[in-house]
Amino acid sequence: MNFIENVQNKPIAVLGAGGVGKAVAGDCALAGNTVRLCDLPPFSDQTLFGVEKQGLKFYGDQLNLYGFERSGRVFFDGVTTDVAEAVKGAGIVILTTPSLGHRAFFEKLIPALEDGMIIHIIPDNYGSLLLRKMMREAGCDKKVVIGGWSSSPYGSRVDIKGGVVLPSIRAYYRAITLRGASLPSLDQDVFLESTKHIGAFDAITNGDGVAGGDTVMDTGFSNVNPVLHCPGVILGVGVMENWGVIYGEEKNDFSIYSHAYCPSISKVQYGLYEEQCALAEAMNVGIQFFEKKQFFSRENILGCEYMGPDYEIPFEEHDYIQYGTGPFTVHNRYITEDIPVGCHVYHELGKKFGVKTPIVDSLISLAGVMTESDYYETGYTLDYLGIGHMSGDEMLEYLHKGTYKPLEA
Repeated sequence: MNFIENVQNKPIAVLGAGGVGKAVAGDCALAGNTVRLCDLPPFSDQTLFGVEKQGLKFYGDQLNLYGFERSGRVFFDGVTTDVAEAVKGAGIVILTTPSLGHRAFFEKLIPALEDGMIIHIIPDNYGSLLLRKMMREAGCDKKVVIGGWSSSPYGSRVDIKGGVVLPSIRAYYRAITLRGASLPSLDQDVFLESTKHIGAFDAITNGDGVAGGDTVMDTGFSNVNPVLHCPGVILGVGVMENWGVIYGEEKNDFSIYSHAYCPSISKVQYGLYEEQCALAEAMNVGIQFFEKKQFFSRENILGCEYMGPDYEIPFEEHDYIQYGTGPFTVHNRYITEDIPVGCHVYHELGKKFGVKTPIVDSLISLAGVMTESDYYETGYTLDYLGIGHMSGDEMLEYLHKGTYKPLEA
């Protein structure tokens, strides 16, 4: 099957209407794609509010090295809470929900899959592994390409005023490169090529281009969120909880990048990255390379995504672009997603491959105390992703070639 020919001139279905979903959907529509936007109840009552009648406003500074920018108000081909309706006849399906929402969407997506579809998960966060597992369990053998990305094409935030979610989305930066991989890797060329038909990737296509990861485990390690978010929130919690109380003037101006990051936190972030690198080496998969010096600046390694490897805001300077990006509480996806998904998978892989992960483990333990949760009990496991029973070689065979060895009875 020629997947690229199949997706041309077909609608794009965007599943999830949060900060990433609205940005992707709006940008794709502005680029000329036919777009359907879908979210599930109960969140859809807020996330889709006003979008069908008023359209969606996409705007913002969109900072990036090459100055790519696109703004405007768009209307979609469909706005719905029905996944089957959203994906019917679509060529590309883009899932944009936080990882803890993957299963709910996959349960509805799998019966609606059609041969020739290409599924993009932004960010992947092991969603590709979970989707393939759920397809096997459902007996679904549709010929589809599945893959995911280490991060989002944007830094973006939904506009919220007085607790009301507005039909507008602000993009404060655009990525100029992004790391992605398919499961299995045999589909990688098609998966990466399909981004040229996704308007949300135009700043990347016209920038430094997409980068292919060495399997979807590479994109899991290359997701910068656990490195950036977990030490930043946990070690910067005093600044966060006192911002607007003792420090600063306006609580909603807070950002861990602008107000919490410091050289000591950077040392922990780099140490966490070293543990990721050790895990990737033990598994014989890749990981995005960063130099140590890139961790010691206001935006840490995030700035590389949209301004290139030489971008640096010294700790002595303000980082105004991140003002207001939060988080404002420990009960935020910076902890409630990046600890039980990102960090706990690292913990599990460390046990399996004999790699010590003391920094990862300390972050999981501290986050659990701060949120009164047991992330060792509730976090993602390798069994949940369908790979816990595999040897290292069996896992690589599955990741690269799609050859799945089931758990013996």
